[in-house]
Amino acid sequence: MSPRPATVRVAAGQGFWGDWMEAPYRQVTGGQVDYLMLDYLAEVTMSILQKQKSRDPSRGYATDFVTQMERILPIVVERGINVTANAGGVNPRACAAAVADVARKLGLRGKLKIGVVTGDDLLDRLDGLVARGHQLTNMDTQRPLRDVRDRVLSANAYLGAAPVVEALERGAQVVITGRVTDTGLTLGPLMHAFGWARDAWDLIAAGTVAGHIIECGAQASGGNCLRNWERIPDLANVGYPIVEAQADGTFELIKHPKTGGRIDVPAVTEQLVYEMGDPREYITPDGIADFTTIRLAQVAKDRVRVSGVRGKPATDKLKVSIAYFYGYKAVGTLVYAWPDALKKAQAADRVLRRRLDDLGLKFEAIHTEFVGASATHGALALADVDGNEIPEVQLRIGVRAADKNPVDRFTREIAPLILNGPPSVTGFAGGRPRPEEIVAYWPALIDRTVVQPTIEIVEA
Repeated sequence: MSPRPATVRVAAGQGFWGDWMEAPYRQVTGGQVDYLMLDYLAEVTMSILQKQKSRDPSRGYATDFVTQMERILPIVVERGINVTANAGGVNPRACAAAVADVARKLGLRGKLKIGVVTGDDLLDRLDGLVARGHQLTNMDTQRPLRDVRDRVLSANAYLGAAPVVEALERGAQVVITGRVTDTGLTLGPLMHAFGWARDAWDLIAAGTVAGHIIECGAQASGGNCLRNWERIPDLANVGYPIVEAQADGTFELIKHPKTGGRIDVPAVTEQLVYEMGDPREYITPDGIADFTTIRLAQVAKDRVRVSGVRGKPATDKLKVSIAYFYGYKAVGTLVYAWPDALKKAQAADRVLRRRLDDLGLKFEAIHTEFVGASATHGALALADVDGNEIPEVQLRIGVRAADKNPVDRFTREIAPLILNGPPSVTGFAGGRPRPEEIVAYWPALIDRTVVQPTIEIVEA
């Protein structure tokens, strides 16, 4: 057995499906890294991928990942960098097959092992699970799943780092998963590299915090950062964050030299509180991290040390992310010009609502925003702009209904306002809006004993 490393570097390459395409290449070429972590999944993403798979059994994964691998695989193989990604979505095997094809095309046949993690997808098991007493009650509303069972589009349990660790231990250089937690993609490499036990709760918590900090990519290195945002240097050249970890659970956040952005305590703190919930109990499948124990220190320019993280044992449950069809929506916009831009937009809103009411259309909700006046801060902003001249205001109005017909009729009532409503429409943004299906989120819990991850190794 080779000796354990003193330091391990895990680089963030993607924070969501659609993130900066240049980031993975820059991370593997900009300096030394041991692992590249690519996070693609969000709750709604799973339902989108499930729809793709239902239309084409060979789809259902983040195709951007395959494009990225085609660009960086020769570098990854040459430098011995391991890749962990939940790009598999609802079809990890197809994703792995696509990456294997790319590897062979690049002349890497026999030089790459791909680990495939499955077992999170519960869609085909739902009826059996409910029949066995797993009600999958909505955590927010306490309603049983049977209330929406006929409209469910996807159902995936959140797996943790354990199957990622097993895939790495079996020699996989690229690990492709389905719904593995964002944090597990970083924790897994640290557990594997340092040999951390699955019940070393403080270490598990430290690795979880490390994963949480870099799971959103450049959001921890100056992107989307409020503190002194105008002084963040060279965002066009932003460096994505890297965890430089030690075996005792302490780690430092850094980025590659000669990159833009900023690694400092305020930026790291902002990312820590992102989607945090109860700071004393950040619950993952791997364990519970107590965020109140985290200690941050600026030890050098663009280098923040994280220490002191304490953890608690994992619960006996796993979270299940379920998406279901909820109805239809549509959003339309009109831009009104000075003078009296806000008054014109407000009048158009009243006219449109009156016409919808006269038609007898029933909506579950109608929501209006006056972009340029009140879209962000609502009535608070309107109090500030009354009496002032606003150059232009965008009327943005959206409707939601269980049935498609009223939503479709709403889309036909926007354009006439250009000529038969208040004056000075300067742009009909995007043309006539189209009804869209609404995918709603159903969070639930399930006994972890009924979810069994499977790990396969595919050779290119």
